[in-house]
Amino acid sequence: MRNTQEPPAHLGTLESALYADDLDAARDFWTRVMGLREITAVPGRHVFFQTGNGVLLVFDPQATQQPPAPDARLPVPPHGAGGPGHYCLAARDIDAWRTHLTRCGVGIEADFEWPQGGRSIYFRDPAGNSIEIADPRIWD
Repeated sequence: MRNTQEPPAHLGTLESALYADDLDAARDFWTRVMGLREITAVPGRHVFFQTGNGVLLVFDPQATQQPPAPDARLPVPPHGAGGPGHYCLAARDIDAWRTHLTRCGVGIEADFEWPQGGRSIYFRDPAGNSIEIADPRIWD
């Protein structure tokens, strides 16, 4: 069936999810190294962080693959991912981020300029997710 109508307007990305077996290591990395503010956590299940106008959700994949209890107040369907994911934060001063990450002992996997403009650096969080910090111009 073909959609012949335009979809309703949206406001942009509200939240993005990554998965980590060690939520304590994730909390340390995203607060201490990346400077995000923790906004809520449930031990053994998730920790959430403020990212400008959005939220980064970090879940333990084993906990979120379970269906909600029949009487759950928030009946969120099961979800989870296997293997590393990807997450990108927008920033203007990529050199400052590279210096900061290096000082924190985070290895940079890639650092390059995009053909349309803007620069990205890639590295890994403790769970092995591919993290990128990029100049927003990469999407201009």
